[in-house]
Amino acid sequence: MGKLDRYIGSSVFFAILAILGVIVGLALLFAFIDELGDIDATYGLLDAISYVLLTTPRRIYDMLPMAALIGCLIGLGGLASSSELTIMRAAGVSLRRIVWAVMKPMLALLLVGFLIGEYLVPISENQAQAGRAMAQRSGEAQSGKRGVWHRQDAEFVHINAVQPNGVLFGVTRYRFDDQRHLLSSSFAQRAAYQGEYWQLEEVTTTHFRERHTEVIDAASERWDVELNPQLLGTVVMEPEALSVSGLWRYIHYLSDQGLNNSRYWLAFWTKVLQPLVTAALVLLAISFVFGPLRSVTLGQRVFTGVLVGFVFRIAQDLLGPSSLVFGFSPLFAVLIPASICAVIGLWLLRRAG
Repeated sequence: MGKLDRYIGSSVFFAILAILGVIVGLALLFAFIDELGDIDATYGLLDAISYVLLTTPRRIYDMLPMAALIGCLIGLGGLASSSELTIMRAAGVSLRRIVWAVMKPMLALLLVGFLIGEYLVPISENQAQAGRAMAQRSGEAQSGKRGVWHRQDAEFVHINAVQPNGVLFGVTRYRFDDQRHLLSSSFAQRAAYQGEYWQLEEVTTTHFRERHTEVIDAASERWDVELNPQLLGTVVMEPEALSVSGLWRYIHYLSDQGLNNSRYWLAFWTKVLQPLVTAALVLLAISFVFGPLRSVTLGQRVFTGVLVGFVFRIAQDLLGPSSLVFGFSPLFAVLIPASICAVIGLWLLRRAG
């Protein structure tokens, strides 16, 4: 029985890896084509290639659920097409045993996916964003094509480029009073973290007085702010590219600052529950093979997998922003599509059994 489990599991596992390679390859190709539009005198072809390659771990992590769905349909469907599943059932192999044989390699794949999302994606994504921002930046305030905004109490900050080693380029700060009147604006060419504060370099500050403005140039200036390189590495990236631990820290930081953290809660629950979501999609795929797709062609299975995957993704993309707009818990926005898939899969398996 162990050999049979390994045979079923390996058939599904290698099919998932093949589909994952195809999907990620297409995603990288489209991303590279999209980057070609940003190529200019400073941001060259090699910069675009480097950026796209560094985003590969994030794309692998994002595409894993869909690859698991389609790969399971193809791998297990191939066994059904060759009547091997029928022979297994006739030999007394229970449906529950076949489901578990498929799920065992999935557990290893989900573990690898979690490790990629928790440890590899934040590092590679940070390097990708920093490299692109550095290539596209210039020495003028807020001139970077891509930067990051951040609010610290009554001060609004824009940073053109953030390097992972604790160096900032193009730091623009706007300070307001309690009545939201602009008190001053400043621009620093560079900032370096000194352990407890930031040292700004080549600083130009404009103070807005009642009837005039005053401009002060300084070679360096101390900037006391709660932001540290680790936290800035979180701020500069999209929530979906952060680790679970990074999201947890930044959620509580935003809460302490009195800022809205709903988007980060959505990304947090999406990452935490991704293994359950993937398992629900695999369960749905297994139920399709034993039910509606038992005797169809490979092309029909691929089409069904792609269709179900896109419908599932659209449902997630609709419910997620809806939770931010209408105020219901992002946890439910993640759980509802997965729960529907799991219920349908269990119902179809029960009918097939």
